[in-house]
Amino acid sequence: MRKIVLFIAMSLDGYIADKDGKVDWLNGQSSNEENLDTYSAFIKNVDTVVMGWNTYHQIVTELSPEEWVYDELTSYIITHRELPSTNKLIFTNNTCDIVNQLKQEQGKNIWICGGANIIQQLMQADLIDEYYISVIPTILGSGIRLFGKIPKEIKLELVHTQTYNGITDLVYKRR
Repeated sequence: MRKIVLFIAMSLDGYIADKDGKVDWLNGQSSNEENLDTYSAFIKNVDTVVMGWNTYHQIVTELSPEEWVYDELTSYIITHRELPSTNKLIFTNNTCDIVNQLKQEQGKNIWICGGANIIQQLMQADLIDEYYISVIPTILGSGIRLFGKIPKEIKLELVHTQTYNGITDLVYKRR
């Protein structure tokens, strides 16, 4: 069975975007220090990405308007908008059902890349197997929270940590 992995960065106070939805604060404490390329190692074990409309829209309008950055992956965009899908870019509207279906299929890991609403739905349904969270050395004070209310606690086991340029990566798996 495939693993559902949340791979995301958050501020020290738990936000994944600032109050305007921006992520330009996602960097280490110094531009002179080297950052580890944790993404390249992570993505080798992934063939599917799931994200919400806001994350998708930010990628195609701000972060990478010239090309779809996840071209090598099958991308599922959770939205209520009715948009035409392709073989590799699928628009759908049922978060937990599609993730449950994907989990049963053959393939590599499934990456939950954002946004908060999608993540919180999957957490409430206890569908996330691993949490890979990079804590950025910034306190935003407000914005879009990573974690919301869940009906019951989720017990995790810490499996890896690393620190570079003020960023701390925390990797947990569900117990």
